[in-house]
Amino acid sequence: MKTAIIFDCEFLCLEGSQRRFWCAAHDPDPVIAQLGAVKLGLEGDFPLLETYKAYVQPVDRFGSRYALDPFFTKLTGISEENIDMEGMSLRDVLLRFDSFSAGARCWSWGKDELNMIAISCYVAGIEPSIPAHRFDNAVKLLLAAGMPIEDLAKTPSNKLADYYRVEHPPLHGHDALDDALSLSYTLQHLMKIGKLRPEVFDLTTSSQRH
Repeated sequence: MKTAIIFDCEFLCLEGSQRRFWCAAHDPDPVIAQLGAVKLGLEGDFPLLETYKAYVQPVDRFGSRYALDPFFTKLTGISEENIDMEGMSLRDVLLRFDSFSAGARCWSWGKDELNMIAISCYVAGIEPSIPAHRFDNAVKLLLAAGMPIEDLAKTPSNKLADYYRVEHPPLHGHDALDDALSLSYTLQHLMKIGKLRPEVFDLTTSSQRH
């Protein structure tokens, strides 16, 4: 079955980091600590075929592991225990994610790959293992489905399913897998009601081709 990968990342922050664009002297580098992904079928009844979730051991520019700020733990639910017990190296997480995706295009709400690949790999000192052309911005999909631009600007990924009144199991905002599921349920719903054509997942804009 033809598939698309819907993914989300949680990356390190302190209170106010986003407002400061992670540029304060005490802000950590925005490296990822959690990755969640959903394999969404683009045929039939558009099933959610499989999920992937991993914790990443976040390291600084000198290879030392970052301590999690209490604000980050409260926001995401990710604890030091999660990282200690389940955390893997960024290299291993990306290799497993690449295998999970099986060559399909990977979509996030925005450009999470910049934190996952560009920033995190650069800080960790490893070669990016997944090329940039494998990723795209799911905002394009919602635009194609007719979501108003003003609503796109103020709706985070964890609120998308609620925006479209899609019934779903309880989800925890700022959990990478649950945020990916919120977007996946939304895309599944829009395809089922005919507002989003599966072919849109394959479209490449002229600006991307040039």
